[in-house]
Amino acid sequence: MTEQAAQWNGPGGGAWVRMQHVLDAMYVPLEELLVDRVADAAPGLPSVLDVGCGTGATTLALARRLGPGTAVTGVDVSEPMLAAARERVSHAGLDVPFVAADAQRHDFGPGPRVVASRFGVMFFDDPPAAFANLRLAASPGGALRAIVWRDPGENPFMTAAPEAAAGLLDVPPAVPGVPGQFGLADGERTATMLRGAGWGEVTVEPVDRECTFPASELEAYLTLMGPVGRALAGREDATRARVADRVRPALAPFVREDEVAFTAACWLITATA
Repeated sequence: MTEQAAQWNGPGGGAWVRMQHVLDAMYVPLEELLVDRVADAAPGLPSVLDVGCGTGATTLALARRLGPGTAVTGVDVSEPMLAAARERVSHAGLDVPFVAADAQRHDFGPGPRVVASRFGVMFFDDPPAAFANLRLAASPGGALRAIVWRDPGENPFMTAAPEAAAGLLDVPPAVPGVPGQFGLADGERTATMLRGAGWGEVTVEPVDRECTFPASELEAYLTLMGPVGRALAGREDATRARVADRVRPALAPFVREDEVAFTAACWLITATA
């Protein structure tokens, strides 16, 4: 199991499931953008593969938008997150399958698919090999539509907590190009890599969307999610409280009345197979 798979089958996946209701609502502006771009690419293509689907919010949004004429499948390495995804599609009464697999290595078989992803393709340990595999899965005539984070410096909300907690926890710095949240932060490098993996008509477009969530959820967010949440996994309550006290002021600039608001600075990636 890769390091990322271990993380998403452990504390990372568990934290995401716990915070699912907050994260789903927070990322609606980016979900809507992705679904629109997939819908534009989908006519004539019989299926969509949602890579790094997590707990299935985007997969369900795609299935609802595209209707029963387009088969939508979610794929992820995280069993806890897939269990939550399967439960929610069951409640929704939709026929949407989910596959537990590493999209970098899994043989999906060729097909004219749209490969879609919201924050799911930055974690590959070998991105060129992963995108070459996904290009095969989308051939012939398929497409890629993905949203990833831009540079850490353009996303201060995502870096404020780790920077503030550094004196209390061993929190690794955000490094663009390393598998993780900012693994595809360098847009030019990403475009070159996609072309090398066989994708054509590659565009990497900057997009910014305001994301919000209730201020009442801020402490849970900062102690469960991201590098700080990972570093706090399994730590005693006293440590968690000290870290929360240290980090809370660093996030105060993002709090307005009863909500937290920040700009998500992302790349919208499009390509054809």
